[in-house]
Amino acid sequence: MFFEEIRLFMKKLSLLLIATIFILTSCGIYKRSDVKDNPVNVKERAQKNIEEGRGLRFGKSRKGGVFDFASSNQLWRASIEILDFVPFTNASYSGGIIITDWFSGNSKIENEKRMLKITVRFLTNEIRSDALGIIIHEKICKLNTINDCTTNKISSNLENEIKLAILKKAALLEKEGFKKSAKEYRKKKPKDQFGLQKH
Repeated sequence: MFFEEIRLFMKKLSLLLIATIFILTSCGIYKRSDVKDNPVNVKERAQKNIEEGRGLRFGKSRKGGVFDFASSNQLWRASIEILDFVPFTNASYSGGIIITDWFSGNSKIENEKRMLKITVRFLTNEIRSDALGIIIHEKICKLNTINDCTTNKISSNLENEIKLAILKKAALLEKEGFKKSAKEYRKKKPKDQFGLQKH
């Protein structure tokens, strides 16, 4: 009796497995791959995946599983370019944050070393005034003593200057992107006898 139940269970399991394989192959989820269809070279395979719209991508979905690469997000690119004068301790596109390392700031008091750290938080991918959160921390250390430092979050005009510089740069990058897209579109679409783009 016990062996009969096991045999019946194994039969059901094998039928389920066959049905699953059939469904996966007929739906196109599983696709048989031939060596001649896929490049052996890693770089060629990666290039093919990018051209076909597959591969590792970051960001939020806009429509039907299409994601932004970090390189196509103008706010991210602008922030990286504006803050390229200082190394980063954290630059996470998926986390929506950039944190710089400590860098020297101007100190008006002798026997003191002033350092700053900038944090940029991305609140949206759209280029608008509330898209970024800029936080500045200040560390002041006494020169003649060891580990005698105070760290504070400060509020200054520098926050607005950085935000404005990033937004201006992002707007320029977006404008360049539109021009490039329009140029590529014109190249692909032939013109009719009157010199107008065909649809």
